[in-house]
Amino acid sequence: MIENNNLPEIEKQKFNFDNGIKFITKLLTNNWRPLLLLALGVYIPLQIFELMAVKLLQYETGFPFDVPILLSIHETANPQLNVFAVTLAKIGSPKTLVPVLLLINLLLVFSKRWRLSAYLLTAGLGSATINHAAKVFFHRVRPHLWEPIYHEGSFAFPSGHSMASFTFAAILIVLAWHTRWRLLAFIFGAAFVPGVAWTRLYLGVHFPSDIIAGWLVATAWVVGVYAIIQPHKSQTILTNQEV
Repeated sequence: MIENNNLPEIEKQKFNFDNGIKFITKLLTNNWRPLLLLALGVYIPLQIFELMAVKLLQYETGFPFDVPILLSIHETANPQLNVFAVTLAKIGSPKTLVPVLLLINLLLVFSKRWRLSAYLLTAGLGSATINHAAKVFFHRVRPHLWEPIYHEGSFAFPSGHSMASFTFAAILIVLAWHTRWRLLAFIFGAAFVPGVAWTRLYLGVHFPSDIIAGWLVATAWVVGVYAIIQPHKSQTILTNQEV
């Protein structure tokens, strides 16, 4: 009978392989929630945005639903709505929301909530930076279907107001998550984000696809930053490993 000297090595490799499979299985099982969050909150929105961006680059006329929706909304125009839309548009502007976020961040710094502060700054300022870069890259002109009562000078895709309002609402929800204000933050976001989006369509300064694209990018960004920074892991102190 011939003795196989390689058996110990084969058994060792099999043992390492089995351990590796167990480790990967345990790792995925223990982290299914953040992985699902990344899939639903980052991967899928970016995939949809990519499809929209490719179509926009191929066909400058945009999407078939853009103009009909704008014309339909414009039929509801009246002087009272004009005032309301302009006012809400100014409130939902990045020029308004970014300073508000910076003021909130001062409160977080004074209360030593470093992770929440880092999340607010990264999500808020990062969203504004991404939007500016995307507008310059895609270079999409704004609609001009009627004489506007509210003028914008930058490009259209994706909408800066939709990104800023979505990011702002998401940050407020994260800040209020472990407080009694969580439900109020959700209600505010559910009203504020669509409301600001409506103003962009009502005033004729954005196509609907600009709004959708802004929401998609903002979703991916705020969720991705949340997964990395984990703002609720430690709200008051930093551990020795983090210093």
